[in-house]
Amino acid sequence: MINLGISLLVYTLMLLALNFGAGLPVLYSALLALLGFAGSFFLLSRRTSKQLTALMEGVQRDMQGGRTEKAIKALQSGYPLGKWQFFVKSQIEAQIGCLLYLKRDFAQAFDHLQKGFTRHWVAMAMLAICYMKRNNPEKMKASFEKAVAATKNESLPWALYAFCLDKVGERSKAIEILEKGIKKGAADDTLLANLGALQEGKKMKMKSYGDLWYQFHLEKQGTVIKQQTRAVQGRRKIVRR
Repeated sequence: MINLGISLLVYTLMLLALNFGAGLPVLYSALLALLGFAGSFFLLSRRTSKQLTALMEGVQRDMQGGRTEKAIKALQSGYPLGKWQFFVKSQIEAQIGCLLYLKRDFAQAFDHLQKGFTRHWVAMAMLAICYMKRNNPEKMKASFEKAVAATKNESLPWALYAFCLDKVGERSKAIEILEKGIKKGAADDTLLANLGALQEGKKMKMKSYGDLWYQFHLEKQGTVIKQQTRAVQGRRKIVRR
């Protein structure tokens, strides 16, 4: 990456200048040059990080305004930043994959999610679901393992993992995953209730996660619409009172 290359060049030039130019011992020259390397790499990385942050803020505004296509194009314009810093391109790929997945463009989303940043748990969970839909349970599990590793104390990733395991017929494994999530500190009322449901041979209930759950498109659209309609009707009844 360019930031690393420039920093190594700074290190080399400082080492030569201090050792041969200033006549300092090699050890002292190397230590001082190392400080120059660390400082330059920090500053360059910070500059790239600020550029990426500014890009993501613009994307966020486009998403809030319902301009998904514009948001995707803006993210794609950030590809050159990937040449400067490690993991930048994979972060952009993860974001693009998530946006395409939200649009239900699962084929294109899959291509980007495969290249996504493994510490982006939402992207890894979406990738896992894509593998499930492609009848590849082993890769589904591998992707979910990355998702839960990225955020061990969050309830939803563990619940999603278990939900999909149950969906592919591995209920006992789903129970194990929920128990593991609880041990890792992700326990909440929903996770505990779902563990009890699976142990009793019942289906998991995920609607309490709200929009965070619905974004993964694991419920049929008709079901979601019915639930939203009931919620609206419920609010109307409350207003009438």
